[in-house]
Amino acid sequence: MRYVYFSVNTKKEKTFRHAYRYTSFKLPGCGCIAAPAQGPTHRFDRSMRLTSLYIDTPAVLDTFCARIADAPWLAIDTEFMREKTYYPQFCLIQIATPGIAACIDPLKLTDLTSLYKIIYDTDIVKVLHACRQDMEIFFHLRNEVPRPLFDTQIAAPLIGLNEQIGYAGLIADILNIQLHKGHSRTDWSQRPLTEEQLRYAAEDVIYLAQAYPIIRERLKASNRLGWLESECAILSQTETYNVAPESAWKRIAGTAQLRNRAQAVLKALAAWREQTARDENLPRGWIIKDDAVLDLARQQPQQADKLRQVRSMDERGIKRYGPVICRIIAQALKQPADINGANEKPAHRSANLEALLDTLGAIVRLIAEHNKLNPGLLASRKDLELFLAGDQESRLLQGWRQQMAAETLQAYLDGKTSLSAHQSKLALLPNHDA
Repeated sequence: MRYVYFSVNTKKEKTFRHAYRYTSFKLPGCGCIAAPAQGPTHRFDRSMRLTSLYIDTPAVLDTFCARIADAPWLAIDTEFMREKTYYPQFCLIQIATPGIAACIDPLKLTDLTSLYKIIYDTDIVKVLHACRQDMEIFFHLRNEVPRPLFDTQIAAPLIGLNEQIGYAGLIADILNIQLHKGHSRTDWSQRPLTEEQLRYAAEDVIYLAQAYPIIRERLKASNRLGWLESECAILSQTETYNVAPESAWKRIAGTAQLRNRAQAVLKALAAWREQTARDENLPRGWIIKDDAVLDLARQQPQQADKLRQVRSMDERGIKRYGPVICRIIAQALKQPADINGANEKPAHRSANLEALLDTLGAIVRLIAEHNKLNPGLLASRKDLELFLAGDQESRLLQGWRQQMAAETLQAYLDGKTSLSAHQSKLALLPNHDA
């Protein structure tokens, strides 16, 4: 067992209603360590020293789990490696709650059952920042995802912070603490981990545990806590992570410009690449890169020697996968048009549709401004296009966005309102004769 000490660096003095005191207590069998006391203080002490417990033995893990079993929420982060694999290699898990913080080593502990029981407890809120990749780890480990979730990156724009804000930016905005991200590219699979690495890892949950109550209170005060819960519910669905190989083509940019049979070839190659990457546990790009998938879909070579004319194909890929690639292309080209479902020239938006999307976008900006939101958070242009088509995949037809914006947009489309410009300002006004 090891203890990792570090000091807090703040950009300036500031008062925090939810900053936690750190005190000493004793875990049975673990000795005396420092951890946050229950309850807030009135000022975040820039000189205080924080401590995180490093756990790599079953006995200490069980004691730690007993200590956090009744916590109402846990701040969680993971460290993993996936540069050379399809599936992420689980290297470290960090957990903090107002009573204790720890870095737990899954490479040293073969049985994490007691920890998983707590993480998957539906009575405990799991607080993470940008949690999708963390959830992928849990999904691949246990074929299910912890819930309920509270993702602070999703919460940030709902309280007026930037969209897609990084963890360091969030902590700077909420706690006024400047974090140093010197180990963001470290190899977490190497052992032993240094004190500096563990200090970096612990910061990812200790400060998250301090920021969470503040963020939650702001959401609650603005009646937006339910908004976040509906957004995070999607991240708790196994369907979010169990993507069928047949849908893998959607990850590739630039597919909308492909016509006719090229779409069918692209989908077949993308599905094969996805399944092969899973079977061999290799990154997708190590099978063939996205550029190569697109080029193969356009050029459609059906003989191995023709593959060398595809500039984005490398010799290693040709030698290893050349015959199967040619076979997949040939099979895709033999499929009847109605099976391919992608043989029509992509429809181009009319000038009238583009103008209507522009108008709806202006209304979205008015609604967003009124609610102090970034317009992009409320709806993208794609959301608007899907909304016009009545497609339920449009975010405007789901959750809080439907209540905030969809009804207003539909009223405009039904002629019940109109846009008016006055003194260089747009306004949405009711049509009394509608």
